Amino acid sequence: MNDAPQRSQLLRSLPAVDEVLRSAEAAALLEAWPRARVTDVVREVLDGLRRAILDTDGEDDVPGALDVDAVARTAATRLADDARPTHERAINGTGVVIHTGLGRSALPRAAVEALAREAAGYAVVEVDRRTGERNRREERIAALLRELTGAEAATVVNNNAAATLIALAALAAGREAIVSRGQLVEIGGSYRIPDVMEQSGAILRDVGCTNKTRMADYEAAIGDATGLLLRVHTSNYRIVGFTAEASLEELVELGARRGLPVMDDLGSGCLVDALGDEPPVSDSVRAGADVVTFSGDKLLGGPQAGLIVGKKAAVERIRKHPLYRAIRPGKLTLIALEATLRLYRDPDTVRAEVPTLAQLAATPADLEPRAAALAAKLGAVPALSASVEEGVSQVGGGALPTHGLPTRLVALQHATWSAGALAAALRETTPPVFTRIHADRVLIDLRTILPDEDELLAAVVGEALAPAPRNG
Repeated sequence: MNDAPQRSQLLRSLPAVDEVLRSAEAAALLEAWPRARVTDVVREVLDGLRRAILDTDGEDDVPGALDVDAVARTAATRLADDARPTHERAINGTGVVIHTGLGRSALPRAAVEALAREAAGYAVVEVDRRTGERNRREERIAALLRELTGAEAATVVNNNAAATLIALAALAAGREAIVSRGQLVEIGGSYRIPDVMEQSGAILRDVGCTNKTRMADYEAAIGDATGLLLRVHTSNYRIVGFTAEASLEELVELGARRGLPVMDDLGSGCLVDALGDEPPVSDSVRAGADVVTFSGDKLLGGPQAGLIVGKKAAVERIRKHPLYRAIRPGKLTLIALEATLRLYRDPDTVRAEVPTLAQLAATPADLEPRAAALAAKLGAVPALSASVEEGVSQVGGGALPTHGLPTRLVALQHATWSAGALAAALRETTPPVFTRIHADRVLIDLRTILPDEDELLAAVVGEALAPAPRNG
């Protein structure tokens, strides 16, 4: 906008803050929010319009009307957006079971109920109710992990990256940790084993090749500076073809012969059998690993946590490390984790009680009637077509990367909306619905829709279509 008089005229047309606050549109805002907060937001809206007038090239480029009511409506939208919880519950229609962007695994009902019951006030966290003396906050968790894995000892920190970090720091700081070159894993967020090893103070000594590492490679690398033998489960990728790797049992035998501890970083972690090619934690314990680390919020299906099990001497060294206090979990994690682990005591019911396990076990035949019912309801929405199709779900969370799960999808197409516009509208509902797009269709995967969400999902899709259709 090169015409200075025109710019000045637009600037003069902006209402004053007090004028907006006296408007009928603002009256409801002042009833719902503190006056100071409403005033700040109105001022932000006016400042934004003022900058737009100064920066744009024409009146048509100014974003939004400049009258009092329009400013108040914009402020109302911002206040409503600000009041909406950032970490609100969402409906996961993506088909990714362990979805990092959506909080990974859905918690079991028992864990949710325990949080609601125990976390509302004070909780017994780090005190013995019988003696009144301070105790170990994770002792009940440790007892359950010993029971479920057969390990001598156990403890818990706030995630598996922290578990790996502190185990290396406690057992191999200043010394070499020998690991196969094919196991130098990178997971989401650019977390890399070499980087965490450097932060722990351990010295990386990688051996072998990407596709083949033999026992002779480990044997040849052991020297006076060696502190640890490390195996890292490649949970988020697989190397296939011309390959070879040492077994954990072989590493344990070598470690015993050379006086070296052996650590097994499982990543996802699994407490049940027959989850694809994921090794159960108990197998690593039986093999004799000194330390086994794994996640609480991936295949286990609980809250975010890093679980450490193994031999008593090694676990005690980890627990006594100065870093331990910085990465120990709080009461919310402990409450939810204990409730989740208790479910694993009954192998006959755990797969139904833990949502992650139930979703992984669901067959297309299980999902077909739910998909058909949802498609029938959504197909009745004006201008919307819905059909049931075959598809493939993903485990996600860096687990079982080659393990696709046959599923049933509800495919949506709108008469005038693009797939992108429909998907965006679904993300703005309450709760937001996350989907995937393929071939200009919005796909909803029933595998990751919790059974009690079917009716809610149908309702929010109708809500998303209530505004006037839009293109683009």
